[in-house]
Amino acid sequence: MSVWLPTSPCTPEACAGHEGRVASVPRAILRLTGAVAVVLLGILGAQPVRLLPQRPRQALVRAWATALIRAFGIRITVHGSPGPDGGRLIVANHISWLDIPLVAAVLPSRMLAKSDIRTWPVLGPLSRQNGTLFIERDRIRALPDTVETVARALLGGDRVTVFPEGSTWCGRAQGPFRRAAFQSALDARVPVQPLRITYLLHGGHPAGAPAFVGDDPLAASLWRIARARGVRAEVRLLPRIPPGRYTHRRDLAAAAQAAVVPVVPVAPVVPVAPVAPVAPVVPVVPEPAPAPPSLPGIPSQPGPPSATDRDSAKRPSESVHHRVNSRPAAESSFRTPS
Repeated sequence: MSVWLPTSPCTPEACAGHEGRVASVPRAILRLTGAVAVVLLGILGAQPVRLLPQRPRQALVRAWATALIRAFGIRITVHGSPGPDGGRLIVANHISWLDIPLVAAVLPSRMLAKSDIRTWPVLGPLSRQNGTLFIERDRIRALPDTVETVARALLGGDRVTVFPEGSTWCGRAQGPFRRAAFQSALDARVPVQPLRITYLLHGGHPAGAPAFVGDDPLAASLWRIARARGVRAEVRLLPRIPPGRYTHRRDLAAAAQAAVVPVVPVAPVVPVAPVAPVAPVVPVVPEPAPAPPSLPGIPSQPGPPSATDRDSAKRPSESVHHRVNSRPAAESSFRTPS
């Protein structure tokens, strides 16, 4: 593998845990069975659907992708408007393989995916029949040809979806956007559609089950998603970047990343005025009153017996540190650390 390939520090052990409710094993098996049935239906109907006009074809694709997401028990929430038709470069953050059908459920388009997906058992045949554009990530010399292929698709009026991070992240952190794909939008002079994907639980916390990161096997990811309950996929269609606003792919990539991954402002630290030290209060101890003088012929009154008048004075008096304890010393010291 080439050293220039983008990598993510996210791992399945650290990021792909599910903290919500868990579905039973029979229910998870039923979900997987339904998802496989939807995928097989899509493979069988891909060729006839491609012969339809654009609007009914996109409607069927959206219905199929929505059914696939719903088969795993995931609800979809969409914010924003798709806007007019026409060539458009859609850029989104990348969390899971679920991102592909999720984008198709909102904006049917051609995907730019890594060539490894061609050999996947289920999504491979489906992606080939749906006009997916593949990129050889291990061959940097093939990158200009990929950029040209994407530009031709955009000039032909197709919507192309790319994930500029180049790798999947857990959703709690994001990677930098690679600039090569944005050159296709500049060459074709088409708008760029930023799109933000988020997987959430009921309380609004990020859901870890959909994350497909690191060396996570596809079978393990399928089973983890099928067992998770209460997961909601949120898609935000952000304002499009019109063609001509930026002339360099570096600036265009930075603007798209700023829209997809907004910077959270940090509250300024307000300095606290120092508090003047308070002088310690010294307690005033009253002086003892002088003893009354003894008169001649009158014996003085006996005072309280001194400590030496008792036998117990030679023994140390009991205090809170000498209370009788029935527990052994080792147990007491263990329960009450010094």
